[in-house]
Amino acid sequence: MAEYTEYIGYFASFFVLLSFLMKKMLTLRIVSIIGCLFFIFYGILLGSIPVVITNASIVVVNAWFIVKLLRENK
Repeated sequence: MAEYTEYIGYFASFFVLLSFLMKKMLTLRIVSIIGCLFFIFYGILLGSIPVVITNASIVVVNAWFIVKLLRENK
């Protein structure tokens, strides 16, 4: 179990790092959400409530900005 948990943490870190390389804001936010979702799962497996709360909050913020961005582009 610990090995799988570690891999989930690596995937989360990879997607968050990858989001910093994105040029388009929409793509950045989507990739960031994917990373945060992995971190939420990782935090749940570790039993770390601060990791879960922080990343869940970031997902909400990114989702809000995605909605705002999509409304502005219409």
